[in-house]
Amino acid sequence: MADFYIKIFLDDDKLKKLEEAGLSAGVKEIDGKKALQIDVTKKEKKKLLKAFPDLTFDDSNACILPEEGENTLMNIILDIKMLDVMKVAIIKLYNPLAGRSIEGRGTGGR
Repeated sequence: MADFYIKIFLDDDKLKKLEEAGLSAGVKEIDGKKALQIDVTKKEKKKLLKAFPDLTFDDSNACILPEEGENTLMNIILDIKMLDVMKVAIIKLYNPLAGRSIEGRGTGGR
């Protein structure tokens, strides 16, 4: 089991897309709502916190991504057709070079 989780609460449209992708077995009931629970490692959690500074984890070590991040993660899940996607998703969700100028990226300041 993972140490941390991302919860994605599902509306009818998302649920239908998951069913069409053959992923409905991964849907759980959380707080009376249908949801996905995506495993996150400690290292991935650190990257998520850098990408989304306002992200908070609850007592069950779960978080809910901002809408943009959640949509990106959901699209990756539907494209890959599996729930174990964090190794791929973290690349799109966390960009360590975001906001940095092109100068200084391995150029030695030239």
